[in-house]
Amino acid sequence: MNFVAARAVADAVMYEGYILYPYRASAPKNRSRWQFGVVMAPGYTAVDPSERDFAQTECVLERGAETTVAVVIRFLQVQRRTSDGSSWDEAVEHELVVRVDAARLLDGGQVTEFEIPGGAEREGDILRRRENLTASVSVLATPLPGPWGAARLRVRVDNRSVSATVPGTREDALPTALVAAHMIIGLHGGAFISMTDPPEWASAEVQACQNIGCWPVLAGADGGRQVMLSTPIILYDHPELAPESPGDLYDGTEIDEILSLRTLALSDAEKLEARATDPRAAALIDRVEALGPDDFNRMHGTIRSPRVVSGPPGRGPGTGPGEPAGYEPAVPWWDPAADASVSPDTDAITVAGRRIARGSLVTLRPGVRRSDAQDMFLDGRAARVEAVLLDVDDTAYLAVSLTDDPDQDLRVAHGRFLYFSPDEVEPCETP
Repeated sequence: MNFVAARAVADAVMYEGYILYPYRASAPKNRSRWQFGVVMAPGYTAVDPSERDFAQTECVLERGAETTVAVVIRFLQVQRRTSDGSSWDEAVEHELVVRVDAARLLDGGQVTEFEIPGGAEREGDILRRRENLTASVSVLATPLPGPWGAARLRVRVDNRSVSATVPGTREDALPTALVAAHMIIGLHGGAFISMTDPPEWASAEVQACQNIGCWPVLAGADGGRQVMLSTPIILYDHPELAPESPGDLYDGTEIDEILSLRTLALSDAEKLEARATDPRAAALIDRVEALGPDDFNRMHGTIRSPRVVSGPPGRGPGTGPGEPAGYEPAVPWWDPAADASVSPDTDAITVAGRRIARGSLVTLRPGVRRSDAQDMFLDGRAARVEAVLLDVDDTAYLAVSLTDDPDQDLRVAHGRFLYFSPDEVEPCETP
């Protein structure tokens, strides 16, 4: 089973929020850490019911006669570093592997217990300490009705760690937690069903799956369906790391260019404090300082569009079933130029029996369903229609500008419009 592609994304998820810009222990945002995928020991979940002592993922698979499963459970263990009365939480990676054969998978499943011993190391006046961790992993497949040979797979991770005393605060409980816990599940002799876009026959069974604290997506190499990645962050099927990213900034949804530039803008004293905060922060700053112009050029302005799908020989764009005339798949779907049949400058709709197009004057009547409280100040205002727009579901919207605002010419020049549904405007009787 090829887990290489899944591991690359899983590593980014595991260190999501590990330490955030400006990467200093004194920064307020770094005083409340470990937010993703925390599986607490049961002693603390009795104190704080908002926490969980387990994580569970369920998904649907197509099975064969000899379907076997390999589950890799990965998480961070909090390692508390103390020195001169101050403390900082570092992390130690752990990986547990469970393999279940076909006979046991469908006949009661398998429960595997793990124990990770604690320890302490001293380096000068620095003490690093870890607590004992105990966990169990259960894997079970349940056959589903129907002719498709499908089954529902459940993987559950329970934290069974016990503290000498019941922790009174979250900070006290973190050393016995499984942090950023996630799973990579491999399948031999079968194929997983997408939880995001299942086929119609599996839709009801997918909806019946119970995922608690994690969400599974397809993550096989080259679009394969033999690997699932289940993480505390909801991803799409077959997630990938941006090839332009020069390294981890500990925020999986970061804008690398901005964060790298901001890191370079730190003062020498701030960088010194960040390097002393955590070894990973020190490596991050060293890496950012080593970036050159070519590295920043790669990060700047990248646009990814849907790939062009080749059709049968002799077929041109816009000639396939359901494709409007002039449709060009090489153009991004969100660009009006992708569909020549759509023209915001000349399209028109009918409102109250009147033709409304660019240049039409309307009175704004914001509906009660709108969530922007400032819309109350727009009720009854006159506006000029600047464009008639259609979304991907062909629902019409009007882009308008206010006629009585003195800076509307600047707003229109920059494409800064207000947007309303056709039922939220009235045609003006008198221009």
